[in-house]
Amino acid sequence: MKNLRKLLAVLMAGLMILFVAGCGGGSGSSGSGSGSGAPKAASNGKKVGVAMPTQSSQRWIQDGANMKQKLEALGYTVDLQYAEDDVQAQVSQLENMITNGANCLVVASIDSSALVNVLAQAKQQNIPVVAYDRLLMDTDSVSYYATFDNKGVGVEIGKYIETKLGLKEGKGPYNIEFFAGSPDDNNAHFLNDGVFEVLKPYLDKGQLVVPSGQTDFNTICTLRWSQETAQKRMEDIISGYYTDGKKLDVVVSPFDGISYGIAAALQGAGYQVGQNWPLITGQDAELMATKNILSGKQSMTIFKDTRLLADKCVTMVQAVLEGKQPEINDTKSYNNHKVVVPSYLCTPVPVDKDNVQKVLIDSGYYTKADVGL
Repeated sequence: MKNLRKLLAVLMAGLMILFVAGCGGGSGSSGSGSGSGAPKAASNGKKVGVAMPTQSSQRWIQDGANMKQKLEALGYTVDLQYAEDDVQAQVSQLENMITNGANCLVVASIDSSALVNVLAQAKQQNIPVVAYDRLLMDTDSVSYYATFDNKGVGVEIGKYIETKLGLKEGKGPYNIEFFAGSPDDNNAHFLNDGVFEVLKPYLDKGQLVVPSGQTDFNTICTLRWSQETAQKRMEDIISGYYTDGKKLDVVVSPFDGISYGIAAALQGAGYQVGQNWPLITGQDAELMATKNILSGKQSMTIFKDTRLLADKCVTMVQAVLEGKQPEINDTKSYNNHKVVVPSYLCTPVPVDKDNVQKVLIDSGYYTKADVGL
């Protein structure tokens, strides 16, 4: 009888071990165990589709990487796609994200007018859409917008020129040429409005003169913000209006990539940095642009900290997926022809060689080695 009780005790102990092991195994195989699984449980396994326009610009690569990292840290599954400025490719990518069960979409559009139908599909399936840096136009299927103050970018570019040329003090006249961004990007219009808000009074007074006569947005815009397109137009302006020794003092560029094209055209025409080189603006504080600022090839750029913008967008995504109200600081400015889109606007910062260290290096955005200091 004693031996039977011992045998029963051994059997019971064995069954308990198997039971505990089975519970542990079930927890591990579910994909939501302890440790790194904790934040995933908080996200409820939700998926976020992130559609970016192109990898040809450094800023979009950083935008996508920053957002993916931050969303995954919260436990979300992220499908990050780049369409390489191919509108139909972006449409297909968004369709696939919807089909594959995305719970939220973040879209930095190439041409938002081409996305109206696919965004309507998202709305039909109750998938919230956050517009990233570029407003999604002509659709009521966008929930929120995370961006920089785009008109503010233009205002800062205009103010830089105003200060550097001493326009408030009545100096001039100076010869100036204007470039604008892509006509299918609503940001380009806001930015251009900001530039002319500051500089138009000086055009009217004759302190700024445009030898080409090209100031209308439809004439000065640059499809897809293309460096090559900008270079060709700058070459045409130089050959058409500056062959008689006329001095070019300023070129307004709304984007670092466009600035590279402008600089290439100037170099091809024999202009030299430090001699007859004009003031050239820019936007995005790309690494090459920063190096060009330090060398004198570009005068300034507008820094839009993609880390900050990604942070704000991620908090928007998290809020909508948790059924909460995201932080908003603008409910009036961004009418996309269908709705006024609630927005969060980050502040742009002008950068030239005098504050590269403070703004870009001390903040950790670049290292001294990155920029060659």
